[in-house]
Amino acid sequence: MSFAKRRQPDGNDTDEENDAQIDPELRLRTVRTAASTIAESIRAESRAQKRKSVRTKRSRFFRKGSSEKKRPTTASSEAGAASHEVPGERRNVYVNHPLSAMEVDQYGEPVKTYVRNKVRTSKYTIITFVPKNLYEQFRRVANLYFLALVVVQVFPIFGAASPQVSMLPLVFIITVTAIKDGIEDYRRASLDDEVNNSAATKLENWRNVNQPTDPRSWFEKLLGLNPPGAVTKGVRKLRDREASAGRILLSKAGDGDDRNSIATTRDGVNDSRVSLGLRGAGGRRLEDIQSVDSHSYPPASSADPSKATLVNTSQQLAKEMGMRSDSISLYQQSRSSGVVDYSKRPLGSSRWERTLWKKLEVGDIVLLRDNEQVPADLVVLSTSDADGMCYLETKNLDGETNLKPRKAVQATSSITSEEDIERSSFILDSEPPHQNLYLYHGILKYKDPSNGEQKQESVTINEFLLRGCTLRNTTWVIGLVVFTGADTKIMLNGGETPSKRSKIEKETNFNVIMNFVVLIVMCAVTAVVSGLMDSQAGTSADVFEVGADPTSSYVLNALVTFVSCLIAFQNIVPISLYISIEIVKTIQAFFISQDIDMYYKPFDTACVPKTWNISDDLGQIEYIFSDKTGTLTQNVMEFQKCSIYGVAYGEGVTEAQRGAAKRQGAEDIDPEELQQNLVVMKDRMVEMLQRAFKNRYGRVDKLTLISPHLAQDMTDRSGEQRQRIIAFFRALAICHSVLADRPEPNSNPFLTEYKAESPDEAALVAAARDVGFPFVSRAKDSIDIEVMGQAERHIPLKTIEFNSTRKRMSVIVRNPEGRIVLYCKGADSVIYERLDKDHDPWLKEQTQKDMEAFANGGLRTLCIAYRYLTEDEYLQWSRTYDAASQAIKDRDEEMDKASELIEHSLTILGATALEDKLQEGVPEAIETLHRAGIKLWILTGDKVQTAIEIGFSCNLLKNDMEIMILSADSADSARLQIEAGLNKIASILGPPSWNPQKRGFIQGTTKASFAVVIDGDTLRFALDPALKPLFLNLGTQCETVVCCRVSPAQKALTVKLVKEGRNAMTLSIGDGANDVAMIQEANIGCGLFGLEGSQAAMSADYAFGQFRFLTKLLLVHGRWSYQRIADMHSNFFYKNVIWTFAMFWYLPWNSFDATYLYQYTFIILYNLAFTSLPVIVMGAFDQDINAKAALAFPQLYVRGIRGLEYTRTKFWLYMLDGLYQSAVVYFIPFCVWYFGSPVSWNGKGIDSLADFGTTVSVAAIFAANTYVGINTNYWTVITWIVNIGSSLAMMAWIIIYSFFDSPDFNDEVVVLFGNIVFWASVVVAVVVALAPRFLVKFIATTYWPLDKDIVREMWVKGDLKERLGIKHHRDLKKSELEATPMFLKPHSRSESEFSAINQDYEPALTRSPGDRGISAPRTAGYIDTPPLTTQDSPAPQYADLEQQMQYEAPQPRFRDQEYLQTPPSSGSWGRGSPASWRASYYSASDIPAPSPLPSPKYGYLSNTTSPLPQSSFSPTSFGASGRSGPSTPSHQTLQVPNSPGYGTPSAESFEMRVRSPPADDGRLQPYPAGHEDPSRGLSEASYATAPEEFADDGHDRRASAYSYSGPRAL
Repeated sequence: MSFAKRRQPDGNDTDEENDAQIDPELRLRTVRTAASTIAESIRAESRAQKRKSVRTKRSRFFRKGSSEKKRPTTASSEAGAASHEVPGERRNVYVNHPLSAMEVDQYGEPVKTYVRNKVRTSKYTIITFVPKNLYEQFRRVANLYFLALVVVQVFPIFGAASPQVSMLPLVFIITVTAIKDGIEDYRRASLDDEVNNSAATKLENWRNVNQPTDPRSWFEKLLGLNPPGAVTKGVRKLRDREASAGRILLSKAGDGDDRNSIATTRDGVNDSRVSLGLRGAGGRRLEDIQSVDSHSYPPASSADPSKATLVNTSQQLAKEMGMRSDSISLYQQSRSSGVVDYSKRPLGSSRWERTLWKKLEVGDIVLLRDNEQVPADLVVLSTSDADGMCYLETKNLDGETNLKPRKAVQATSSITSEEDIERSSFILDSEPPHQNLYLYHGILKYKDPSNGEQKQESVTINEFLLRGCTLRNTTWVIGLVVFTGADTKIMLNGGETPSKRSKIEKETNFNVIMNFVVLIVMCAVTAVVSGLMDSQAGTSADVFEVGADPTSSYVLNALVTFVSCLIAFQNIVPISLYISIEIVKTIQAFFISQDIDMYYKPFDTACVPKTWNISDDLGQIEYIFSDKTGTLTQNVMEFQKCSIYGVAYGEGVTEAQRGAAKRQGAEDIDPEELQQNLVVMKDRMVEMLQRAFKNRYGRVDKLTLISPHLAQDMTDRSGEQRQRIIAFFRALAICHSVLADRPEPNSNPFLTEYKAESPDEAALVAAARDVGFPFVSRAKDSIDIEVMGQAERHIPLKTIEFNSTRKRMSVIVRNPEGRIVLYCKGADSVIYERLDKDHDPWLKEQTQKDMEAFANGGLRTLCIAYRYLTEDEYLQWSRTYDAASQAIKDRDEEMDKASELIEHSLTILGATALEDKLQEGVPEAIETLHRAGIKLWILTGDKVQTAIEIGFSCNLLKNDMEIMILSADSADSARLQIEAGLNKIASILGPPSWNPQKRGFIQGTTKASFAVVIDGDTLRFALDPALKPLFLNLGTQCETVVCCRVSPAQKALTVKLVKEGRNAMTLSIGDGANDVAMIQEANIGCGLFGLEGSQAAMSADYAFGQFRFLTKLLLVHGRWSYQRIADMHSNFFYKNVIWTFAMFWYLPWNSFDATYLYQYTFIILYNLAFTSLPVIVMGAFDQDINAKAALAFPQLYVRGIRGLEYTRTKFWLYMLDGLYQSAVVYFIPFCVWYFGSPVSWNGKGIDSLADFGTTVSVAAIFAANTYVGINTNYWTVITWIVNIGSSLAMMAWIIIYSFFDSPDFNDEVVVLFGNIVFWASVVVAVVVALAPRFLVKFIATTYWPLDKDIVREMWVKGDLKERLGIKHHRDLKKSELEATPMFLKPHSRSESEFSAINQDYEPALTRSPGDRGISAPRTAGYIDTPPLTTQDSPAPQYADLEQQMQYEAPQPRFRDQEYLQTPPSSGSWGRGSPASWRASYYSASDIPAPSPLPSPKYGYLSNTTSPLPQSSFSPTSFGASGRSGPSTPSHQTLQVPNSPGYGTPSAESFEMRVRSPPADDGRLQPYPAGHEDPSRGLSEASYATAPEEFADDGHDRRASAYSYSGPRAL
């Protein structure tokens, strides 16, 4: 594949920049390691930023003199789209200003109307429920067909026996489905109701000129409803409930005007930390007014203001949060009133009143309190902070829990009361509503009261509050409502609630249509032949059937026959199928909700299925789209490692390091063992620090930087490293924008908690605190810290904010010695560009190596640097920076230029490494899903570098991947990079194949694996219709795609692109409101109950507690559901074909007049009682393989991805099988009746239609039920009862109904049951009918078995159960003593109790050491464990750990139970006899393991005397090679361990190959070229499914793969 290089419109500069990312052969350059990926992403962003700047300068040059004004960009808008014109009509919002003549009608009322603030995410209303639900249900072709039949049967001419009864099934299924849909939608409507009726504070008795005087509709006016100015019932209830008191007065913190300043005292003690300033005339504070809401989004109830409010009296605090407030301060110092005209006399009637969210309108003035949620999209007019600052938590929108600073518009920041609002007059010229969360542009226009001059001020996203966000650390905010309801950004990103239908259900429509075609052909043939026979004259019908024809016209009679056949043969299109499916899916949903393995105790919740009709889609998922924050991670940061002057500190091991070690075949460290050693080292470190100094603010329980080496260097007063460490942590304690809070100032004054813009910042400052460098407090003119117990005060001078463009933050302070110091922290590449030219090269190189090692271990790195400034240099720069901060035009660019003047000539202090803690089991879950053939995409609102770090941490990105970074600032640049990426893949893998039969990603079958990392701007271009096909081709050829800085709408568009572009089954999973759009767009939406509220869980199809539960949901429940529904559909169509066509064969003998072969009650009861239950039980309970086997062999899931269980071929084969069997069950009794004696044993004739029809029906019912039994894989007691009971119920009905007086069914039990001819006919017919199916099934599973057939054979006949730790049923009775309470406690057995047999056993490690088990001792002679003394010893840092290990038998872990430990006898490990080992009296192998991994057992020692090489472990597989040399990778051979007790595995070994793809396209061969048979030389405990690479070159590949050369462990 090759593409022509396009000429770039941006000139040579752009070409040169692109050439840095694209090689001469037009292929995109790729990177591999985490450090190189992060560095390349920073370089790509830098290149894109330069190109954007060049383009901006050129466009500005060519537009000189133009009247068009350029919109100023903001620091927060870098993640959004580039500056462009938003489509739609701009809106003007007027405050105390008359509307223009163009915006009012002849009555002076506003022409423009805006949507209400009331939102609705439910699909139905009371009025629309019935018609809309009926429309959705009758989208099913079958329902339309059944409705037509019900209508036809009402007319007696068509001979319907009971039209009232025939309509009951359709009414039943429509009613049940409607009730289910109504219940699901009622939950959504309840959530909407909570949101809409949440409380807000609004300015009342004030004229909002943007709204009409009487906004009622003509209908409300006609009925006199809701007159203007009247208080509605809901608002009245709210106000009565809150007992509204006097007027609310506002004051700014730190404002010296006594008119508004109100001190807050508690118990007579003045609290200088908090200034609420919100008090009614009767002494009631605004905080006393409680909110009615009680959920996250919907809004959470306000916390206790004494605990929640955190406003420092110093207003410099806001500046230190990184906002450019200098110009605001200068503005306010000049005492300018802005929009407030103090000479204007206010009316004094307006006041703050409580109202409901749904009552807010565009143009309303709203008052927000601390911890309240924003009810609509607002522009900030004023805040309680003197500098106009406020802080916003946006996790409901973008998933980020960090606080974002916002500020008030300068012109309105002096507003503090209702009178000030009445005195104000201004216009807000706002852009139209759009989806971009990171971009807003408006212009505030007003007349300066002092001189009458027209002024305007730009309003950006920094002055904008979005609906759904939460106000934090700010006492009050006054805002102007700009967008309401459906126009708000959170709603525009949400999308409509879809009506989801499963893939099989959609395919069923085709099958129903085919059956309908068959039915039409049958009826047409019958009608034509009947008409022809009816037209013949001189037949016996003229004598015996006088008056039988409905009309005298042969054509009309034929049409009547046609419709009668439709009624008679209607079962070929089974309405009972839909009823049965609803029953089955309800049972499946119940089983999913009751799965104890998906129960999450911290939230006390199991998996909650909310949409029941799509469970079979869970078994066909090809792509998973996941959020990052809160879904893969806990959003908890831990300071794990650091590098100070080239010395690395920190002993923690990350998930990424452990995962990389596993993949490289290195020894995995047991987490329990590692944790125990970390505790010991932590105690040593704390003890050393406590001896050296007193840390009053330290919190030992929060200490995550564990390094005794660090404590030793810190306390070594003679060492040079001590001063370097002090300088490093002093920088961490000073260079930040953190707020220090003391939640218990009286009882625990030194308890300090930090609140920051991001969890990274808080983790850095907290780590410095716990090591001995606490940040104590911040005031306007001081930053107080402690340095190893000694207090220090630094004077803050300037803060240069952090943003994703600068990728650094700087703080300038005057230290206690009087010198001016600049501390800077940021990305390594950014800091290194600004280092001193004469910087120590060794320090640069060593720090860079440490940061690469940290980054490759999945840690977030920051480089810390500093420089000293002279007084003159600082003063000169300060004037430049102040001028830039007050610039009206291009302020951001001017400030960036000013910061460049001071951030240079830096000196490195060190580097930090933070770990974003993953949820438990995420790496293992991702690995299992990858092995199942599922591709994962991460869609996150975080920045690129953060997403890359998490990708490597959870093993989604690996060091052996070719990673492509896409970062473009224009559509042409994006096209060039995407085409270069396609060229790169094509040059290695060749042209892509989109054959549906080759779906499913199989690890290791390609020459290379690729991954794409793309940012939000580039994704916006890639989702353009012109580039969508190219990006789709690129993304779907990659193993992993990471999309960063994406909005909720972009997430949904990405899911839609893959779902529709590849016709793939998709699943989205997230935990916040920002994930709702993609959850609703995907075929399956999963929501996590989490810290970010319940919106995602409420909108999802399945809600559960942890990401790792996804493996059980998909690989077990999803696969079962898909298999069950597929088999159920096929068997349902089959059983209706065999029944219906038997009636069709009878037509030639009744002149094709649609006479029923069966008695009518049999037709009614066939699908109701005689054959439906076996199929329902199959759909509800059948299992082709056990759950543990499904998790142990995730590759079996690929059949679902490829849709091989429910194909049209399978449908037609079952139809043909039913056709054949219908002929058999009809013609065998027909021949017996035709050629045999028509006399029963009692002399009665058996030649009636009832006798013959009953015989055929009995044969057909026996055949149908037995056929379902043959296709059933898992026979339970219920299966036996239902399959046999259904046939017996049919026999019982014959007996019972025979004794009723009936014109067509008399004494049938007497006539037929006593006749051997009847029984022989039934038995022969059933055997002949089922024999072909039985033979085909036997031959196929014997000679052409599927993977699942092999696993079933291993399960039933082999030893797979033992390998997975499951006992056979026959052995359960032998282990009754294991259920005794004594078993739950350690119990040791004396050596004298050992039998002679047990002396030949030794404990075998048969589970992955990484699976939370306690490690076995590393002693020679124990299987799967290397000897302590080998030619190449393990890595030094872990050598000592191995010496201290004590053996504890790894027991399966139960919930809420500890491990069962078996203590060793003293000195037992030094003896040569294995009998000296004191084993537990009770066998641990009898406990079913909670995972598919085998439990510990005893295995015979192998005869080899050479040390066994260490195995490579994976979460669901084990492997150990008994010889040197490479063995088969996991993606090519799935092997089952040999039975214990046999020395040489050979015939007992089972092997499974994935045969689905052809040999030349990813077929998994048993033994690839150059590899030996892996079954030979395996130890008895091996379970080889993971890749093992051992060479014979003598190199010790068991050495630690953790690329970290820091201090040594114990």
